[in-house]
Amino acid sequence: MAKKRPQTKPGKAGKAEQAQVTSGEIPVVGAREPCPCGSGRRYKACHGRAAAHAVTEHVQRPFEGLPGECDWVALRELVPAATVPLTLKGGLPEGVPSVTLATVLPMAWPALRRDDGSVLLALQNDSSSGDLARDLADTLERALVAEPGTPVAPRRVPAEGPRLQDLLDADSDFTPVVHTGFEFWIPESSDNSNPEVAASLERANAAAIPTVKLTSVDSSYWCETPDKNHLRWVMPHPEEKLLDALARLQAAGTSSLGPDTRLVGSFRAHGLMVPVWDLPTSMTAEDCEKPAAEFAERLAAALAADTPLTVEERRARGGLTNRQVTLS
Repeated sequence: MAKKRPQTKPGKAGKAEQAQVTSGEIPVVGAREPCPCGSGRRYKACHGRAAAHAVTEHVQRPFEGLPGECDWVALRELVPAATVPLTLKGGLPEGVPSVTLATVLPMAWPALRRDDGSVLLALQNDSSSGDLARDLADTLERALVAEPGTPVAPRRVPAEGPRLQDLLDADSDFTPVVHTGFEFWIPESSDNSNPEVAASLERANAAAIPTVKLTSVDSSYWCETPDKNHLRWVMPHPEEKLLDALARLQAAGTSSLGPDTRLVGSFRAHGLMVPVWDLPTSMTAEDCEKPAAEFAERLAAALAADTPLTVEERRARGGLTNRQVTLS
């Protein structure tokens, strides 16, 4: 049986140091490291307790209030390769020609400051706290001051700090560009001499599912898989109201997107619902444009209905609820 390690008590110098360090100034360190406050205890048993409590408070809709919330969710959970230019409040810092959101980056880097000073911010990395918007804001702030030509390393995000909503211009446009592969990782002027990046690019391209963003409706993405194609549509409506509307359409036999298509269920991701349709392999993204626009009109009418659900509609709603999968 291991002996208990006696806790070190700070001496006079330690007490003086402790008196000079306030809780707001104590940096985040590893859970088993000595607490920076000078108490002699491990961080997790000292000021790490408050930090641990803070990071467990889950923010259900981390992208709420940002332009294009539904597309933020889609790029986080559904789209393999995409980029979006970001607009910062107050403009770009000196030496940073652009900031671009990307679904993923080589070697799972959280962000990259390119040789020309531009910044790529990755969206699909792991979150170290319960607030993805705070994690991404922390990474973005570090990327803006990183040395050109260097990636930004992951770290445990402090409990207090800005969120994306504090850094990005709320009135800016958010229009994703979906790519067929990840060649956007490498600037055209680059000679692609990094073998690790080249290998990562090859693996990512091999795993990417062909995906296309529809133009007739918002935040709707067609994708191709070996057995069947799918349409996945991130919707901003409150979940209970949307389930009622979809149930009305399902019971009326008007929830499909045409012959051999079927509304099969939905995802729940970052506080929003994502209905999913199965499509035949012959149905392309272009083929979905008109049926999706027509469905949007039927959905709007169903959302406006305020009569109680019928027995058939309640049964349809139960089926949709049973086929709902939570992604985050």
